[in-house]
Amino acid sequence: MNCRLYSKMQGARKGVCVIRHTFSLLNGIGEKLERAIWKKKILTWSDFCGCGEIEGISPERKSSYDDQLAQASMELSMENSEYFARIMKRREHWRLFDVFRNGAVCLDIETNGYQPDHGGYVTVVGLYDGFEWRSLTRGENLTVDSLNRALKGYKCLLTFYGSAFDVPFLQRCFPGVKFDIPHFDLCFAARKLEINGGLKKLETLFGIERDDNVKGMNGYDAVKLWEQVKKGSGEAKELLLMYNREDTMNLLKLADILYQRLRHATGIEEYTACGCT
Repeated sequence: MNCRLYSKMQGARKGVCVIRHTFSLLNGIGEKLERAIWKKKILTWSDFCGCGEIEGISPERKSSYDDQLAQASMELSMENSEYFARIMKRREHWRLFDVFRNGAVCLDIETNGYQPDHGGYVTVVGLYDGFEWRSLTRGENLTVDSLNRALKGYKCLLTFYGSAFDVPFLQRCFPGVKFDIPHFDLCFAARKLEINGGLKKLETLFGIERDDNVKGMNGYDAVKLWEQVKKGSGEAKELLLMYNREDTMNLLKLADILYQRLRHATGIEEYTACGCT
């Protein structure tokens, strides 16, 4: 793990956050039953395991759930985000954002405008971890090995529509690239909150600014810029990278906003104030 990331993880916030209120990670418990459990003032994993019995849950299932929560608590203490990526439904990965925020990496790609099976390829991969933005560019430093090195050590992936586009596109172009950490897809998070629209629309909605030089640009503009880059235009390359940088860096600001709204939407705040922000 690089020194910057280690420093960030050391500074991670402590305390009980949404994930420790989450019972829907257990097989057979959905959001409805989860809220019913909260209503019984069973608010945390510790509360759950400390109960001798819970109405609606058989003793056998309760014992199994206790074991699963004890395992989850141990894995969380070790900051093993890969464990939660395996056991939790993808649509619930947002619940891990607060505890792994300081180990999160934002990712956004640009392409040449075609699908991989029709001559498509990735032109730029942008990555931002809250400290610095980095780019991997086709023909320079973009390989499966460089991608895996760039992603190594992070605890949570942030994208906008990345679970449907960026990640599968990268996996098709670079077999062997690893995405084994929780994935907080902000597009589907916004839809869960009944907020529709693309990244640029949400930025405007929430007052998130971007550099004047790339305001109004879209993905098709990025494709056209790449065509100029191939012809040797340094100015086009600089503008393309700036466009990607703005897309990538703004994801973290948007994630903070959507996480708070998703947390409120669960209803947990009706039962407890855990001090998480």
